[in-house]
Amino acid sequence: MSSKAIETARVSHQSGAPWLAVGFCVAFGLAAAVLAIFGNTDDGVHAALLATARWQFLLFWPAYTGGALAALVGPAFLPLARSAREFGLGFAAALAIHLGLVAWSCALGDVPPIKTFIIFGFAAACVYALALFSISRLQRLLGAPAWAVLRFVAMNYVLLAFADDFLRDPFAQGLDHALLYWPFAALTIAAPALRAAAFAKRLHAAQKTSLA
Repeated sequence: MSSKAIETARVSHQSGAPWLAVGFCVAFGLAAAVLAIFGNTDDGVHAALLATARWQFLLFWPAYTGGALAALVGPAFLPLARSAREFGLGFAAALAIHLGLVAWSCALGDVPPIKTFIIFGFAAACVYALALFSISRLQRLLGAPAWAVLRFVAMNYVLLAFADDFLRDPFAQGLDHALLYWPFAALTIAAPALRAAAFAKRLHAAQKTSLA
């Protein structure tokens, strides 16, 4: 499937309000449930941060890879490609709950290192920049070339921020670590590989067309 066809499909789906609601409400429900179980303690807030981070990643991953999967596999993954913006908006909404938990953790005295604020703070800025310029009018004002650069840089930086979390201490022992990190680490590694394969396929198709 051509990148032009995928982009056309994306444009045809513009309503992100339901995804904003889903992203926010699920993250809020997860945080509330975890805090109800573990309590309003450092451990409880940490567990809620883990839960909401993984929910965010499950929204981010199809936004990042949907177009690549459609290009590689075909129409079966077109719904993911056409809903990339909606998944991204859901991710941005879920991130608001996660950031609230970070603030709560700081209020309890468990302040992350400055490196964490720098890495993940810039990632959060990338997410909300993408959400802002996904609005058609603002995207037109920004211009297609600048939007393409912003989307490429921001999406890949956010992926790197997830990788910094999920790929840290990959060989730590324990079933809990394996369940909480390894599946997400595998998806983190697969995401750029899929996009690289899709790019190579498009490049090969373009070369064949130019030689025809």
